[in-house]
Amino acid sequence: MDASTAAAETGGDTEDALARARDTISCIERRAKASVVGRDDVIELTLIALLADGHVLLEDYPGSGKTTLARCLGESLSGGTDAGAGAMTIAPFRRIQFTPDLLPSDVTGTSVFELDTNRFSFRPGPIFAHIVLADEINRTSPKVQAAMLEAMAEKQVTVDNDTHALDALFFVIATQNPLDVAGTYPLPTPQLDRFLFKITMRHIARDAELDVLRQYPTASLDMGAELPRITRDQLLSARTAVRAGVHIAEPIREALVDLARSLREDERVLQGASTRSRVLMLPALQARALLRGRDFVAPEDVEALAVPVFGHRIECVPGVGSEAEVIAAALAPQIERLAKLSLQR
Repeated sequence: MDASTAAAETGGDTEDALARARDTISCIERRAKASVVGRDDVIELTLIALLADGHVLLEDYPGSGKTTLARCLGESLSGGTDAGAGAMTIAPFRRIQFTPDLLPSDVTGTSVFELDTNRFSFRPGPIFAHIVLADEINRTSPKVQAAMLEAMAEKQVTVDNDTHALDALFFVIATQNPLDVAGTYPLPTPQLDRFLFKITMRHIARDAELDVLRQYPTASLDMGAELPRITRDQLLSARTAVRAGVHIAEPIREALVDLARSLREDERVLQGASTRSRVLMLPALQARALLRGRDFVAPEDVEALAVPVFGHRIECVPGVGSEAEVIAAALAPQIERLAKLSLQR
């Protein structure tokens, strides 16, 4: 086999893997859009984060569909996963309602003494799930937030000095109310940095609200219940295919670095974006490219994801209109430069 034939076969394998990845994410997308009306932009960003192995922070109002979206993602997976012989079964979805009196063990689990064996055994908490809805995450104490930080950063929890690994498919959708700040504990910067996206949700359009009312009495989750589901392994394979098969040209990386440097040097910015944010952004750009039917990252991907990725990571001086305006101004020359280049393979 000559080099050209081998390259052609490798390219064909990559195209097939990306096609399967598109089919996998399309299954989830159809179920989500059937159950959650008028939130196509939020659904897309959430699917990008899921495919990019990130986490999402939703800033929203009560009754905006966040729980329905999280449950829909969990129910898109066909059943739980056995974490080894004799071990726990990891549920597709769990919801944790955060309150001031919540303890870390209520989230991570605890060790229980078994009389019949005279030994301690670990009882896993609700964080052992594929999709976890952390509802009103800013209402709990810093100790619980620290436990969540370890889980989100390392995909593991520590209980009684023993470390327990979470599943490779561990995805957190956290929520907080932008107006109700009484009795809350603001998320520390290190934990905010662990969220790939912070998404600010607005009330849906009038026509979308009418569509929601027309669904009555059918429950929202029942709207997509008959659509196909996927397996955990299919989703993990899709992640691998996207990272290996979607091309990121060098000018894209340069644009991200220059964007971050521009934000750090901007006199309106007190704290710039971390290096981690740019590393996390790369698979997100690849995931968005896949959703748009491309095998390469384009300038429009950078432009679309810059604010959700960097908006909650920078801190502006008092009086500045919004982080989005600052990011857009710093991004404009980078997009202009990228537009003049060919970024395909």
